[in-house]
Amino acid sequence: MVASLIRLHFYDCFVQIGLMHGCDASILLDETPTIVSEKTALPNLGSVRGYGIIEDAKREAEKTCPGVVSCADILAVAARDASTHVGGLSWTMKLGRRDSTTASHTFAEPDLPGPFDPLSRLIFAFANKGLSTRDMVALSGSHSIGQAQCFLFRDRIYNNGADINTGLASTRRHRCPQEYQNGNLAPLDLVTPNQLYNNYFKNLRQQKGLFQSDQVLLSGESTDDIVLAET
Repeated sequence: MVASLIRLHFYDCFVQIGLMHGCDASILLDETPTIVSEKTALPNLGSVRGYGIIEDAKREAEKTCPGVVSCADILAVAARDASTHVGGLSWTMKLGRRDSTTASHTFAEPDLPGPFDPLSRLIFAFANKGLSTRDMVALSGSHSIGQAQCFLFRDRIYNNGADINTGLASTRRHRCPQEYQNGNLAPLDLVTPNQLYNNYFKNLRQQKGLFQSDQVLLSGESTDDIVLAET
């Protein structure tokens, strides 16, 4: 669930960060007659988890400080603490975020980065939110933990022999048959799947990025030096 909380926070922030919003818990809003929920956006549907943990924490906060602690603050703190729990960085943050009353489904569908994105698309997507290429590479390092469904990397392990480690491809094929079982899960990092650590970048040097959008960060293009500096 650690990876789920970090991802939930990132997806909440990323959608509107370039519009001076973001990190507003809009991703938690359910579908209503007047709200098209971000939960139903294609990148989130059936894959984003952790909603219940934030709702439970909010319920407990309301017992002590009714109307004071926002879901947005709870989500931000939960992601920070999840990071430290698995050996990642901690950081100081200001509180006082306000919860959104509207969702951002319109932006979530086209704006969120995906596992098949080429490097040019990743750089553009982050730049469009005011984030640098270095920011993009650093944030991609969160793929040191968590799991992915087979359909998100099946083509890579069966049909893309040029830039994938043969051992990784073979191991993942055992977990993900060439057909069916799309929902089977496999760790993003074969070596340290439960640690938020720079092994993600070391894996890229060995062509062990599970997503295509991971391995493109070290593929002879503009982000190579940034990745190598992290190893």
